Amino acid sequence: MRKDDQSVSGSGLSRRRFLELTSVTMSGCLLGLPTASATVAGETLRNDPRRPQFHLLPSHNWMNDPNGPIYFQGKYHMFFQYNPEGAVWGNMSWNHAVSSDMMHWQHQPVVFTMTPNGPDAAGCFSGSALAVRHGSGNRVYAIYTGVVRDKAHETIRNEGLKETQCLAWSDDPSLNVWKKHPVPVIPEPPPGLQITGFRDPSMWKHGDSYLMTVGAGIAALGGCVLLYRSTDLFHWEYLHPLIVGSWNGLATSNPVEDGEMWECPEMFPVHGGHVLIYSALGKVFWQSGEFDEATLMFKPRRGGLLDLDAFYAPKTQTDAQNRRILWGWIPERRSNAEMLTAGWSGMMSLPRVLSLDPDGTLRINVIPELSTLRREQLKVQQESSQQVLLLPNSTGEAECTGSIEHEMSLTLELPGELVEVSYAPARRRLRVNKFELALRPQDRPHVRLFVDGSVAELIISEQITLTRRFYYSGNVAPDIRLTATGSQTKLEGWVIAPISQDRLTTAARIVSS
Repeated sequence: MRKDDQSVSGSGLSRRRFLELTSVTMSGCLLGLPTASATVAGETLRNDPRRPQFHLLPSHNWMNDPNGPIYFQGKYHMFFQYNPEGAVWGNMSWNHAVSSDMMHWQHQPVVFTMTPNGPDAAGCFSGSALAVRHGSGNRVYAIYTGVVRDKAHETIRNEGLKETQCLAWSDDPSLNVWKKHPVPVIPEPPPGLQITGFRDPSMWKHGDSYLMTVGAGIAALGGCVLLYRSTDLFHWEYLHPLIVGSWNGLATSNPVEDGEMWECPEMFPVHGGHVLIYSALGKVFWQSGEFDEATLMFKPRRGGLLDLDAFYAPKTQTDAQNRRILWGWIPERRSNAEMLTAGWSGMMSLPRVLSLDPDGTLRINVIPELSTLRREQLKVQQESSQQVLLLPNSTGEAECTGSIEHEMSLTLELPGELVEVSYAPARRRLRVNKFELALRPQDRPHVRLFVDGSVAELIISEQITLTRRFYYSGNVAPDIRLTATGSQTKLEGWVIAPISQDRLTTAARIVSS
């Protein structure tokens, strides 16, 4: 990262780190053996107040990274990493949900999973999707990382696992039926590079050809993004590293945790510029800059963190309005045993819209359409010099707006902890717990908050987000208290309509598979 990038200390977990927290052996997970019973009673899931009511997640079991979100023939398709056998990591497959508005989802069958003796026999890892003109219609291709057990050619260090890039396609308008190419389209990493990982491809159309990035790292040098080119999606030519980072030198068993490997990279155009995102060190980073069309190199200009806590492995898409939409995995912050008991793990973030200021600052907000989920407005109480708002049953939306010339503070009381946001006009600094964000004259201190069962998503002055998990005992969700101060501070709140009739599904209606 550039020396002027934002930084924050924390202990986020990468998806690979979850393997070390499970009581299941890795060989059992990756060979497709059941990791846990998937039969936690529906009544238990339905009555769990920690399950969200307006976030996307499967009806049960484990989920992680968003994969290949795409707007296709008038529908939004979200694919995501999924364990069909239990509520912990393992048996990596691609699950599927469909929406007409990115808010109300209909669950679909699992689209593909591990093929015995195939190039993905030990897991169908993350990837991307692309619609391509084919014959008289459109075909959607998915490129993803297939994993097999191969100690002699391992690309995941010390785990005996080899990663290759695999291709599948669908001619089905509903994208429920897929065919896999029988062999990897990229069977090995580039020769001559001592890589520390090789996964998470992301492809796009570029003139008369296609380009693709793959997450990787170079031993003792740092995480990097490898760039490939193809004319037909089946045959790929390695070009060069798109960009190489700097390793922190603190060797760990997992190179992602020390920055020696970058996961889930993606580069995309936004408002005349380009943005690169990648996951490492338990966090998600962004860089804005220029993609040089002549050299096919990325030249970063500005950068920072996307989120301060429980947000990882994001993926973007364009929507029907050509907006750039960001999705991310919101992992749990509880033990393997607790996830197994609950019968579910993880959720998708709310859809976030990305834009770029002229100076290269990344702007983040949720899609405006989320306001249509608001129901009655909540009453704000005035207590001395404080405004107080309660979000009932750990569910609702709030907004706190201040002035660039006046002090502002907001305290969010989650079970077991406080999240404190404060703004000091003399320094034009907005503080989120220990993290500080410099505001420019055109910025304003502003927090938009969504609380949903066991997650809080805060969008802070449209420049950074904080996604927080919280837990409590029993089957009654507590009210969440917000306290705001400041002479020019305005606090508002709303009840949010659930997007399903129960917590077993996030679908507007249950779709039979």
